Amino acid sequence: MKLNCIIVDDEALARKGLEKYVKEINFLELKGVCKNAMEANAILNEETIDLMFLDIQMPMLTGIDFLKSLKHTPRVIFTTAYSEYAVESFEFDVVDYLIKPISFERFLQAANKAHRLLSEKSPTPKPEKNKEEEEELFIFVRTDKQLVKILLDDILFVESLQNYIRIHTNDKSYVTLVPLKKVFDILPEKDFIQIHKSFVISKSKVEAIVGNQILIGEHKIPIGRSLKEQVLEVLVQDKVLKK
Repeated sequence: MKLNCIIVDDEALARKGLEKYVKEINFLELKGVCKNAMEANAILNEETIDLMFLDIQMPMLTGIDFLKSLKHTPRVIFTTAYSEYAVESFEFDVVDYLIKPISFERFLQAANKAHRLLSEKSPTPKPEKNKEEEEELFIFVRTDKQLVKILLDDILFVESLQNYIRIHTNDKSYVTLVPLKKVFDILPEKDFIQIHKSFVISKSKVEAIVGNQILIGEHKIPIGRSLKEQVLEVLVQDKVLKK
């Protein structure tokens, strides 16, 4: 399956590098190389584009604002020098977020993911995936001066620390400067629930409820008084708890 793609970047050197990478991948068909969002918009109005390699910091219109302006968007892989937009970018259900300078190995990984996601929409029957082959869902967070990938399945709960949050996982925790609401908005509702103004938990990690606390491993997490009835109802409906 061929993917029609375009490159949108205001830096000539970046455009040249991405174009070279695209030409190395046989399932990518390059339909345009654009230096700003307006040029990209013109192509999107004329061509059927499956995938867009999109820079964020561009003159006139940023990559994120460009996406907000589109009624129908292709799949998007952000290509940027700025890591601080990672959390916000995943609100747009982007395929991947690549930090410049981008290695070909990392570019290929993102392109393969896009190909897999778009192939799943094809009417051609696909063999059922086993658990090891299932797509890993994740978020990126900025912590300790680096961008860290955290698998959603590893998250136990997220704790608000005023302007910061601490993400607790199976083996460690990560502190990052992001409001709790921002992260909760991009976490899948079917897997996570807010149980307190300062806590969001993974439903599947709940072991028990004791009084006004939820037990997850060694952690005792308070349930907000006004949220308790709603929390219990959701956990029962999702078969996390039995009546």
